[in-house]
Amino acid sequence: MTQHKRGWTTTKTFKTILIVIAAVIVIRLILPYIILHYANKSLANMEGYYGHIEDIDLAIIRGAYKIDSVYLNKVDSVSGKQTPFLSASVIDLSIEWKALFHGSIVGEAIFESPMIRFTKEKVEPETVRKDSAKFDNLADEFMPLRVNRLEINNGRVQYIDNQSNPKVDVQMTNLQVLALNLKNSYDSAAVLPASIRASANVYDGELTFNMKLNPLAEIATYDMNAEAKDINLVKLNDFFKAYAKIDVNKGKFGLYTEVAAKEGRFEGYVKPLLQDLDVLGKEDREDNVFRKMWEGLAGGLGEVFENQSKDQVATKIPFRGNVENPTANIWYAIVQVLQNAFIQAIQPSIDNEINIASVDTGKKEKKTFLEKIFSGKEDKDADGKKDNKDKRKDDDKEKRKDDGK
Repeated sequence: MTQHKRGWTTTKTFKTILIVIAAVIVIRLILPYIILHYANKSLANMEGYYGHIEDIDLAIIRGAYKIDSVYLNKVDSVSGKQTPFLSASVIDLSIEWKALFHGSIVGEAIFESPMIRFTKEKVEPETVRKDSAKFDNLADEFMPLRVNRLEINNGRVQYIDNQSNPKVDVQMTNLQVLALNLKNSYDSAAVLPASIRASANVYDGELTFNMKLNPLAEIATYDMNAEAKDINLVKLNDFFKAYAKIDVNKGKFGLYTEVAAKEGRFEGYVKPLLQDLDVLGKEDREDNVFRKMWEGLAGGLGEVFENQSKDQVATKIPFRGNVENPTANIWYAIVQVLQNAFIQAIQPSIDNEINIASVDTGKKEKKTFLEKIFSGKEDKDADGKKDNKDKRKDDDKEKRKDDGK
């Protein structure tokens, strides 16, 4: 009897285990469809947008799921016409195990071949900013964990203007981004614990971006540098024809910048560089006389401010200020252009002179000769406290005279 009871108990336990396993398998099989249905419903009902996901794959052991072939289009409220806005071949969302070993439950997101397209009069950056709250809520639905690690592979950023003549279609390709420790889940003692590195191809040229930051600081705190070099301006000719009404026959463009910020203040510089610029040539024989005059003016200015030995136009524009009132020293830029044109060429590279320690809240900028001549009264008063003191003395004298009367 005891053996029979024991055998019955073993059989019952075995059946229970089989039922649990079967339930897990069934849930595993139907759960992706439930999630897919819920996700597509959310994307279809998003105001001003329409999106769709092709498929969702779960990886329960890894604590992750993959979204396959997702897109999000902007919908015209009047015509109902859809314009492509966002897409990706794969989005992998999972727990970040490195942070988990440090005691933080956060996530990581990997985007494969994502695309973001800005179409003039359809999807303007201002409109996207207004809808940022919607995207935040949507992101929370898809990824309940805060993203601490972000990776983008083979991305593309595109701008299209179908109304211009000629039509403008410019893009940045092969975008690679790696952002680490965005929620400061490890290395919390560092001043700038998070980092972002990015690179992309831009018309035969290359863009690189590096930033260290404190993402949890109440006031922006970061140290950033970026450079874009060897961009072929000829391949941007539709852009120049549409917006500047000129043809570029030859030329390369570069841009170098460093910016650092802390305690509500920032400091940095921008250094643009034009090389081998030519906006007039045999290719322009069919242009009308007004187009030729405008191109001649643009080309003439390029020649005036060109360093003849290196055949380049460059300047360096430093700037500093606070978040509420950013300022750039335009007169300094003019002086640098003249200096580059007639004295020396600015080297095409980052100067490595800006960092988080260089942001000085009390630092004053030395005025150039042109600034002293052309600066306004307000600037003069700000730089010369003596003028203010003298003015107050004169006011006091006038007041004493009036009292004596």
